[in-house]
Parts: sequence; structure tokens; C-alpha cells
Amino acid sequence: MEHRSGFVNIIGNPNVGKSTLMNALVGEKLSIVTSKAQTTRHRIMGIVNGEDWQIVYSDTPGILKPSYRLQQNMMNFVDGALGDADIVLYVTDTVETPDKNGDYISKLQRIQCPVIVVINKIDISDQQKVMELAAWWKEQLPEAEVIPASAQERFNLESILDAVVSRLPVCPPWFDKDAFTDKNLRFFASEIIREKIFLNYKEEIPYSCEVGIEAFKEGAERYDIDAVIYVMRESQKGIIIGKKGAALKKVGTQARIDMEDFFQKKVFLSIFVKVDPDWRENKRELRRFGYED
Repeated sequence: MEHRSGFVNIIGNPNVGKSTLMNALVGEKLSIVTSKAQTTRHRIMGIVNGEDWQIVYSDTPGILKPSYRLQQNMMNFVDGALGDADIVLYVTDTVETPDKNGDYISKLQRIQCPVIVVINKIDISDQQKVMELAAWWKEQLPEAEVIPASAQERFNLESILDAVVSRLPVCPPWFDKDAFTDKNLRFFASEIIREKIFLNYKEEIPYSCEVGIEAFKEGAERYDIDAVIYVMRESQKGIIIGKKGAALKKVGTQARIDMEDFFQKKVFLSIFVKVDPDWRENKRELRRFGYED
């Protein structure tokens, strides 16, 4: 039987629902999801298998104009995803101006691999606007398939799957058929904590934080995890900890509950907070957090 396999890289602007879409397509919550821009910082793979096909989805950070080294490295992930894709899944939505970041649309017009445009969030729009957006995208990318969908409501995901599978190159599987991601448990532990930071703190705090896993010990009954939240200023450390430690305790409790659900095992979680003023610009620190080769 002929087997198809390929890398399907998901790109698009911030807040269009890329991570929600990948999680829905994979059937696992691999990418953290919040309403804030730049929630996704890494390139995260999710693997889906059929009897005669394998899709390696890759979620990427939202497209932006970099202001510091971390953001530049995030955009390197996006550019890398454009360069090594077998299929590009470009996600837009019914809210954003369609020609936002036109330079990436120009890149899509020149790319050699198949492109599928997903117009997300049709559940908060009307049929007339969706039809107009679909016509606009078809004019920009005549060879692309344009699919209206709602990742949140899981509407039209089957059409996306069919479009992807039909365009996969003939190839043996890239990963074992029982694999579902390329990331390890430490990564997901840090991402779950980072998601809770995005959900519980406002303004610049989430963008000034990074999470490091200092220890990850697997016992017969539970995982023992020591984590550090790195911030850029002493004042941010105080905000993260909160009065009498209440804010940090809330983050820790929420993260532990999600970890136990994700890992399917009890978790003992310890979280500390440290100040590292230059982590977003420091090449060595960015490498330690997985943002530099």
C-alpha cells in the first residue's frame, strides 16, 4: 500500500487561532492557547497518523516585526517553517485585515509547495463576509485551496484533513506511528506554567517571563518538578509572587492540575522566581530556553 507523509507547517498572524487549530487537528493540547498575542514562542510539532499516511503538523509563533532577539528567533522559526514545508497551512480569520503583513503573502505567492488557506472564526462572522474573504484569498493565491472553518467549534476540520492528506507526498513515515509530538515532558511542563502566567497577569508581565525546568524526576507514584520563572526586573518578581505568595500559589495550583491531566500522573510542583534582566537578548540564555540553535 502506498504511504504518504509530510510536514504541514501552520503559519499566520498573532491571534488568528493557529494553536487552537493545531490542537484540534492533532486531538491533543500541545500548544498553549490564550487571547494574548505572542503566546506561542516555539515551533511545536504534533503528529497524526492514519493507516497509510502521517501528518507532522508544526505550530509556529505569530508573524510580527521583531523588537528584540527573542522575537527575531521566533520569526526564524516561522521562516524555517516556510522553507521546509511539504504543505503550508496559512491561517487567517474573519477579524483581521486580510492583507496584514503583505510580505508573507508575497512569500506564499512564490512558494513551491501546496498552500491551504484556512479562514478561521467563521462562527463569529456572517456568510457574506466569509464569501468575500474567500474570494479575496483565491485572487491572491489562485493555486491554493481556501477553507472556511472554526477551530474553536471544530467545524470543517474534516475538510482541512482531507485537503492535507490529498496533498501529502508519497513517503514513508518520518516518526514512529505511536509518536504524537517531538517535544519532551519538560517542555510541556514549562509551557503549562507559561500559559498560566499569560492567563493570570496583565500588561508586560507575560512577555517579560520565561520558565525553566530545573528538575524533573519521575517516580513510581508521581512526577517531582522544580521550575523557575525568570523575570526581567525585581518589581516583576514581586508581582509574580503577589501578596503573601498568593499569586504564585494560584499559578502553581492551576499548572499542577493541568500537568496531572496532561501527564496522567500525580505531580508535586515547586516554583521559584528569579530575576534575569537580559534573558530576552542573551544568546546563551535563549539557547538554554530552546530559542537558539
